[in-house]
Amino acid sequence: MTVDLSTAPSTALSPRPAPTAPAPLGVDDLRTLTRSIAARPELWRPRVRFQDSGRWWTRLDAPDGVDVWLLTWLPSQGTELHDHGLSSAAFTIVAGTLTELRPDGAGRLVPQDFGTGRTQTVDPGDLHDVVNVGTEPAVSIHAYSVPLTRMTYWATTDDGRLVPTRTVETDEPESQA
Repeated sequence: MTVDLSTAPSTALSPRPAPTAPAPLGVDDLRTLTRSIAARPELWRPRVRFQDSGRWWTRLDAPDGVDVWLLTWLPSQGTELHDHGLSSAAFTIVAGTLTELRPDGAGRLVPQDFGTGRTQTVDPGDLHDVVNVGTEPAVSIHAYSVPLTRMTYWATTDDGRLVPTRTVETDEPESQA
């Protein structure tokens, strides 16, 4: 059987519009989001867990186009120096204190402590490391937009240059793969 498409209604020939992805959130919107979740402990406190083998994390509900994670940190647990690929990020400390280290112009890692209630943002391409250098556990809420897909880990050479050591495809925060 042959169908004459020239007489078909025009809507039959029109392609269905592709679904549009939500616009990525910038660091200011992510800051607002993590603070709003932090202010509602009933959303995250029942999910807090700690493990001796390393940081623990779980995904929280989030708007389309954003990943939100609850992370827990025992003393001495941390990440390595890394970036978040194309993702913007923000994190709010909801318990304890975390230390973020960022390289200065000479490649030296400069620490900054963030206590409960503090929020830090991370633009795409920014390098940072986060560690619990204290004696008490810490808990933080992290948001990424676009959702996290790639991370590059970095090291400092003997002459102070920062060089990438590996890139990981991931959909989890600060993957150690």
